[in-house]
Amino acid sequence: MSAEDRQGASPEKTLATPPAVPTDAAAPSAAETPGADVPAPSPAVPAAATPQATMPSAIATAKVEAPPAAATPPAAAPSPYPPPKPLFGERWPGPAGPIAGDLLACIVAFGVVLATAAPEGPTGVGWLFTASVATAMTIMVAWGRRSRHPLTPADVGWTLLAVALAAVGTVRAADWLAALCLMAAAAAAALAVARRSFRSLTMSLLAPVIAAMRALPWVARGMRTGPRRFVRAGAAVLSAGLVLLVFVPLLASADAAFSRVVEAVTPEIAVDSVVRWIFLFAFGTAAAAGAFFLLVAPPPEPYGADPRPTRLRLLDWALPTGVLVAVLALFVGVQFVVLFGSDDYVLRTTGLTYAEYARSGFWQLLAVTALALGVLALGSRWAPARTPAERIAKRGLLAALALLTLVVVASAINRMWLYQQAYGFTVLRLLVLTCELWLGAGFLLALVAVLRLRPGGLSRPMVAVGMLALLGLAVLDAERFIAAHNVARWSETGKLDTSYLGHLSADAVPALVDLPPAVRDCILVDIGDGLATPDDWRSTNVAREAARAELDRLRPTCAVRR
Repeated sequence: MSAEDRQGASPEKTLATPPAVPTDAAAPSAAETPGADVPAPSPAVPAAATPQATMPSAIATAKVEAPPAAATPPAAAPSPYPPPKPLFGERWPGPAGPIAGDLLACIVAFGVVLATAAPEGPTGVGWLFTASVATAMTIMVAWGRRSRHPLTPADVGWTLLAVALAAVGTVRAADWLAALCLMAAAAAAALAVARRSFRSLTMSLLAPVIAAMRALPWVARGMRTGPRRFVRAGAAVLSAGLVLLVFVPLLASADAAFSRVVEAVTPEIAVDSVVRWIFLFAFGTAAAAGAFFLLVAPPPEPYGADPRPTRLRLLDWALPTGVLVAVLALFVGVQFVVLFGSDDYVLRTTGLTYAEYARSGFWQLLAVTALALGVLALGSRWAPARTPAERIAKRGLLAALALLTLVVVASAINRMWLYQQAYGFTVLRLLVLTCELWLGAGFLLALVAVLRLRPGGLSRPMVAVGMLALLGLAVLDAERFIAAHNVARWSETGKLDTSYLGHLSADAVPALVDLPPAVRDCILVDIGDGLATPDDWRSTNVAREAARAELDRLRPTCAVRR
C-alpha cells in the first residue's frame, strides 16, 4: 500500500476506533469544553497529521459535548416560623453519653428490692428496708464523682426526713398515719434528689417524674452499648430460671418426699401477685432511673422562670391589707374578752355553752387562717420595697397581719381543744388541730421573712414543717393518745364511745388495758379481729406484735359483738 493510501485510510481508522471519553466530567480539558477556544496546532506538527483535525465535525461535536446535567429541584421557600426549640433546651440538656453499667445494675436491683420487699399495706418493715436501699444508692451516686453538685445540708435533711417518714410504718400500726407518712416520704425523696436545681416547689416535686420519662432513651443507649458481661449475666440468670422451671416440676412429680420439700420452700404464686410484682418492678426501675438522671445531669443553673419585678404601687396593696388588719384587730379584741372570760360570760352574751361556742366557729376560723396566710405570702412576694416608705409600710402592715392572725390561730386551737374535751377525741379532730398548728408555724415563718424583707422561699420550709408535724404525730402515738384521753374522759363523765374505739388500730391497745374488763373486752376483741392474720417478714410491725402479746395475756371475750 502506498503512502497516499495509508494517509487516506487514517481517517477511517480513527472513525472506527474513537478515543475514550474522559470520565472526569467535573474538570474537562479546554479542547473538550463546548464553546472553548481550541489552541492552534504546533508549527512542527502539520495540521493534517493530527487525527482530531481530520475528524468530521459531527463526530468532534459529539465527542466534546458533556452529558446533560440532572435537573435541580427548585429551592424550598423559607418557613415564616422559627425552628422548633427543644423542650428543655440548654437549661437541662441531660447526660451526654449512655448510662454507666453500675448505674444500670443499681436500677434493676432497686426494682427487684421494691417488688420483693414492699408490703401489701402501708405498714411494715419492708418500706423501711426499701427506703434504706434507695438512700444507700442515692448517696453512692451523689457523693461519687458522677454528680455535678456537692451535697448540701438541705439535701441531707430531706434524705433523713424521707427515711424517718418511711420508718413510721414499722413502729406504728395506724394505716392512715403510715399512708400519710409514705406520701410525705416520697415528696421528701423528690426534693432530696431535685435539690436546688429548680426554683419552683411544684417543679421540684415533678422533676423526678419528668426525669424518669427522659431517662428511657438514656437507659436504652446504655443497654445497647453497655459491657457484655451484663448481657451474659442476664442470659445466665434466664438460663438458670429455665432449668428450674423444667426440672423441678418433673422431679417433684416423680417423688412425694421431694414434692413436699418443694412446696415448703416455694411461695404460693397467684396471678395477682405476679401482676403486682411486675408493676412494682417497673415502677421501681423508672423511679431509680429518674433519680439517677437528676443526680448525674441536673440543670446547670436553677431551672424555672426568673422572678419578675413587681409593678404594684404602695396604695395598690396597702389599702386592702390595711382594711383586713383593721377587721382582724376588731375580732381579736373581742376574742381576748372571750378567752379571759368565764363560761357564764359566754352563756350570757351568746346563749351558748362554752363547748357549743367552741364548736360553732372553728371551721370558719380555720378558713380565715388559711386565707390570711395566702394574703401574707402574696404580700411578702409582690409588695414593693423600693423606697424607705414602702419598706416601712411592708414591714408594718404584714407583720401586724401575721401577729393578729396568730391570735386567731390560738383562738381556733383553743376552741378545738375544748370541743374535744366536751365531745371526745377522734382522729379527724386531732388531724384538724395539727393542721391549725401547722398554719400557725407558717405564720411565724412568714413573719420572719417579712421582717427580713426576703420575698419567696416560704414553700419549702412550710413543707418541711408539715413533714415534721407528721413525725410528731408518730412520736405522740396518735391513736394511743386518742384512746388515753377518751379513757380519761370516761373516768370523769362515764361516757365512752366503745364502737369508735373498737375501730382503732393496735396502737390503742396499751391505753385500753386499764379499763375494767366489762368495758374493755369487747373493744379489744374488735381490735383483735384485725390482728388475726399473721404478718409476713415484709409486714412486720412493732405495735402489732406488742398488741398480739397483750391480747394473748388478757384473753378478752365479748358475748355481744357489734
